[in-house]
Amino acid sequence: MLDHAPSYYLATAKELTERPPLGESLTCDVCVIGGGLTGLSSTLHLAERGYDVVLLEAQRLAWGASGRNGGQLGSGQRKDPQELAKLLGPEAAAGLWKLAEEAKDLVRGRIARHNIDCDLKPGIMHVAYKPGDVAELTEFAEDVTRNHGYDDIEVLSKAEVAERLGTEIYHGGTMDWGAAHLHPLNYALGLAKAAEDAGARLFEGTAALSVDQGQKLRIRTGRDEVTADFAVLACNGYLEKLEPRIASRIMPINNFVLATEPLGEDGARALIRDDVAVADSKFVIDYYRLSADHRLLFGGGENYRRGFPNDLKSFVRKYMLRVYPQLAQTRIDYAWGGTLAVTVNRLPDFGRLGDNIYYAQGFSGHGLALTSLAGKVIAEALAGQAERFDLMASMPTYRFPGGTLLRWPGMVLGMFYYSLRDKL
Repeated sequence: MLDHAPSYYLATAKELTERPPLGESLTCDVCVIGGGLTGLSSTLHLAERGYDVVLLEAQRLAWGASGRNGGQLGSGQRKDPQELAKLLGPEAAAGLWKLAEEAKDLVRGRIARHNIDCDLKPGIMHVAYKPGDVAELTEFAEDVTRNHGYDDIEVLSKAEVAERLGTEIYHGGTMDWGAAHLHPLNYALGLAKAAEDAGARLFEGTAALSVDQGQKLRIRTGRDEVTADFAVLACNGYLEKLEPRIASRIMPINNFVLATEPLGEDGARALIRDDVAVADSKFVIDYYRLSADHRLLFGGGENYRRGFPNDLKSFVRKYMLRVYPQLAQTRIDYAWGGTLAVTVNRLPDFGRLGDNIYYAQGFSGHGLALTSLAGKVIAEALAGQAERFDLMASMPTYRFPGGTLLRWPGMVLGMFYYSLRDKL
């Protein structure tokens, strides 16, 4: 029987309903391939527009990084508006900032509308790991306040960060009260229920083996197939060889998280006074927050191969102790990993293949909000209103040098270089 990877999120999951595999050939308007946040959001938005939607998931819904991530609902795109203005011009950069703000509102709106119990809490603190990172964080806060009317962010001194966190390793930071954090698996499962309530058909344990493109699409799954007018590829880090035309635009990487034993409210607030999420400025970032039952959920470390480290608790624990050495005697109850997809320049990759296949991938660790936006703009584009989808698709992404064959060694060398920079 298929199941989710063991994690704190699985142990505290709600609405964990098993869906059947596809057992017959079907015809529909849209076939969505991939049951993570992009696929679920696309399915929900399309079904609400009246489309007959079939979703195929090879494992369980939200089985991948969608149900195992750090739970941080961040502001903006993966790159700052100033960088996007240099790439695309100030008008496009402003539009992309507005879309990203809408993305956060979409998540909050879905949670409220569908009564999704996912521990939504406000605030993300971004902290400077090196003294030179303070200026970049400050410049971002000043830019979005001055040029984009964003008043929910404040600059913090080194002393203010130390006062709010139980560590003194950082050199300053920003506090973004317009961002948030949540239980990602419960959020995803809530979207799945909402999509079914809207009339979509969701199938688990059903891998799409090929997509034959013509006037009608034929999505083969083995004995059975789905015939559709349109398809949405929402596979992200699990695309594999399904669609070679876009596979080399992304690199699957693995990221890891642990959950401590319950620390009690006082013990938890001694680490993160205001119960916000935290992300540092390293290239391979540390990110952490408190759970609803007062555990520390700490993410740290990556690898760039198919397997996970053998002892995940020890692997992530060493990163945690660099921030919180006072937790040396604290029990680790859970540790898990997930596979996400990054692009060469860390911008998300949106696009079309012909007239009837849409895709969104490569969210590069900034997907909790933007995947929900992806579902909305894909549904708009499929219905003939493509301006916002095209704006997201205008962000330049590139193929990894050497394609899918050589991207792994190239990525390892590149990440080794940046990890050295973090240490130095």
